[in-house]
Amino acid sequence: MAKGSAGLRGAPHHTAKPLHDFKAASHDLSALGALGSLFKATGDIRDGMNTLSTLTTSLNEEWNAEAKLLGEVSDAFDLLDILLSAAARAKKG
Repeated sequence: MAKGSAGLRGAPHHTAKPLHDFKAASHDLSALGALGSLFKATGDIRDGMNTLSTLTTSLNEEWNAEAKLLGEVSDAFDLLDILLSAAARAKKG
């Protein structure tokens, strides 16, 4: 669990640069050229890209919260293991 927690905590580091680049690209949709203007799709595409960016940010926040919970559960199991070992030693002695 501790390794899983660390992995989840590291996930936003892997998405930070691509997310930044994606957000920046949403402000420059010139690649659509006349086609985007013709269909008036540029605004819809920009809105969709902003929505995806927001969802990714929310997902990173959720991963962080889950990583924290996994870490706490892992710590609780480690403590339980110590307590059970101590109880077993006390019972023998």
